Amino acid sequence: QVQLVESGGGLVQAGDSLRLSCTASGRTVSGNTMAWFRQAPGKEREFVARINRNGLVTYYSDSVKGRFTISRDNAKNTAFLQMNMLKPEDTAVYYCAAVQTSADLYAYWGQGTQVTVSS
Repeated sequence: QVQLVESGGGLVQAGDSLRLSCTASGRTVSGNTMAWFRQAPGKEREFVARINRNGLVTYYSDSVKGRFTISRDNAKNTAFLQMNMLKPEDTAVYYCAAVQTSADLYAYWGQGTQVTVSS
C-alpha cells in the first residue's frame, strides 16, 4: 500500500505563487507516474499535471500550462507542483495521485490540500 500526503496549500492573492508537495510512504513510487488533480466546489475533479517516472516527461492541462510546473524528487519519494500567477479560478482542493493504471485512473490518492486564491 502507498499513502500519499499533500502539503503546501493555503490562502493567497491572485498573482501569488504556491508550491505543493506530495510525499509517498509505504513503498517507493519512483518507478511510477505521479499526477496532480483538483476539484473546485460544485465541479468534477479535473486533471492538472502528470510526470513520468524519471521526471523527463510532463503533461499539463491547458488551463495551467505555462503557469504550473510539476517535478519530482525520487530520492525523497516526493512530487511537487509549483503554481505561479495564481488566479481565482485555480481555487480548489488539490489531490496527488500515484501509480497510473490507465488514462486518468490512479491506484493511490492523497486526501487533498486546499488552495484558495482571492481576487
